[in-house]
Formats: sequence, structure tokens, C-alpha cells
Amino acid sequence: MKDRRIVAAAAVTALLVIAAGCSGAGSGPDAAHSPTPSTGSTPPAASTTPSSPAPSASATPKKHHPTGPPMQLQSIAPLTGATVGVAMPISIVFTDPVATSARKRIEKHIKLTTSVPVIGAWHWFSPRRVDFRPKDYWTPGTTVSMVADFNHVGDGNGRYGTHSYTRSFTIGDDVRTHVYVKQHKTVVTRDGKVLRTMPSDAGSPDWPSWDGTMAVVNKSRTVRMTSCSVGIACKKSDPDYYDLTLPWDVRITWSGTFLHYSPADPRPGHSYGSHGCVHLSEADAQWFYNLSKEGDPVTITGSPRGKADGDNGYADFDLSWSQWLAGSATKQITTRA
Repeated sequence: MKDRRIVAAAAVTALLVIAAGCSGAGSGPDAAHSPTPSTGSTPPAASTTPSSPAPSASATPKKHHPTGPPMQLQSIAPLTGATVGVAMPISIVFTDPVATSARKRIEKHIKLTTSVPVIGAWHWFSPRRVDFRPKDYWTPGTTVSMVADFNHVGDGNGRYGTHSYTRSFTIGDDVRTHVYVKQHKTVVTRDGKVLRTMPSDAGSPDWPSWDGTMAVVNKSRTVRMTSCSVGIACKKSDPDYYDLTLPWDVRITWSGTFLHYSPADPRPGHSYGSHGCVHLSEADAQWFYNLSKEGDPVTITGSPRGKADGDNGYADFDLSWSQWLAGSATKQITTRA
């Protein structure tokens, strides 16, 4: 019952999120002002549901001598049954660190099958998080299945897995968004054809938006955004202080970057209206909210801030392929069809 509640919560998009806000530069590392737990690379609500019950103690081979609790997963994204965008990774977060010596073994125990062969690789962002992404974007219509068979697989620190975990999802339409900061416009395409060009305002020179490509993390009908939650300002007397509940929010980083509407910038397209978020008109924000899905790539160019870290949400494609492979234990693989 507990897992079902977590899965249901993860699937809901129309909710009020407390302690979020447009992130600003110069306020310390994202880990310090991310509303998510741990490092800012840890998603808050993609539960791990084992595909089989844990074996009994007698089923554990004697050659394994666990010295601590079982190796467990905190989250796997996306959820089974999801239809996601072309930039969506498979992202696995362990509850405890995995030793470098064990990572190749862990990767080899995660089997991927796809409806068409896909060139890709795993990448360890940290001892706790490993993502899989294709070399290039997924092809729309591809079906992906994953079995992570961690029964009796060790993490190098005395913990051994007791479950297998599965995921099965589909790649949806190729919807891409490009935010042109200096031109104050945002262009949305599907399969290479322009759907809508929208006036927009990105972060100010003092609080610039991230550059680079960030996949949609989630979306919420309303979000309460506070400057204190992202390390910008906690005193009401500070000119950068804010505490607002805003509609039509599409999130692209854990550290607090959204595309959304703000009544403080009701007619975007001519100025700088935020502490790092991208402002759209109310009509455009609602349209974009209804269109967007987890994993759709959003590329921002023309901002001086630089690229978001790859694990700040699902910014996996901010890494070049050579950088990606440098963090992989098994290097490039081709999935089975």
C-alpha cells in the first residue's frame, strides 16, 4: 500500500509544491538551495517497486557476507507505463553509496530491451545516482523495458541486493523547446515543425537562467515559490524577497528552474523578469503546460550563467558523449531489440 501511494503521488501533476522557486546564480551550489533531499540530483518521488519479493535468508549464497542492511534503491525514473520525451534518461538512485569497484557489476545486472536497437551508456553522477541515456535523443515510438536484477549483487560496501526492479515505458512525440534569452522568445517544435513562437523573459543579468539542455522534470498546476527556499533572500526587507503561488509551472531543474506565468511579468517578451525562471504569458504558459511531458528537452541559449550540471534534474544531454562515457563502467552499449 505504501508503494502504491508513492507511485500515485509521483503521477499527479496538478499539485501545490511548497518550498520551490526560481534559482539564482551566485548563491552557492545547487545542493544548498534545492528543495529536494540530499544532493539536488535526487528526485523526490519516483518510487521503487520490486518486481519480486525478497528471498528468504536461506536463499542468500553463503559466499556473501552482508555487514549492513540490504542494498536498496531510493528511486527509479520514469515510472512504468509512462510516455516520456526524447531526452528522458533512466535514472536510478540508491539509498547508499555504491563503491567504484562494484559499478561495472551493477551496470551489467541492468538489462535493457528496446523495440529498436539503441546506442547508449550508463553514467555515474555520484556514488548514489546512475543514469542511462542514448547517444542521441530517443526515437519517438520506441518502447523501453528494464530489468535490474540485483538479487545477491553487492555494492562493494557489504550490502547486497534482495530484489529485482522493472520499468517499461514509451518514447512519445519529439517535442522540443528552445528559449532564446537575448531575443526574448521561446520556440516550441514537434517533429521539427514549429508549433508556437512565444514571447518570453528569462532570468535577469543579476539572476541569470541556466544555459544548456534540461529535460522536463515534472509539471504542477500551481507552485508556491519562495526566494528563501532557493537561497536568494529570506528577509522580507530584501528587494529580492518573494513568496508567490504561481500557475502553469513546468519544472526543468531540481534547483528551482521553471517555465511558468507570473503576474509580475504579465506581458513578457521585452525585459528580464525573474530570478532564473522563464516567464510566459498566461495563455502561453497554460498551453505549454498542457503540451509538456516528462523528458521533453528544453534548451536555453544566450544566458551568461553556463550549463546546468547534468544531475540537476535531467540535464543529461548537457554532457558531451565523451564526457558521458568517462563516467560509465561498461562504456557504450547497444540495447537488445
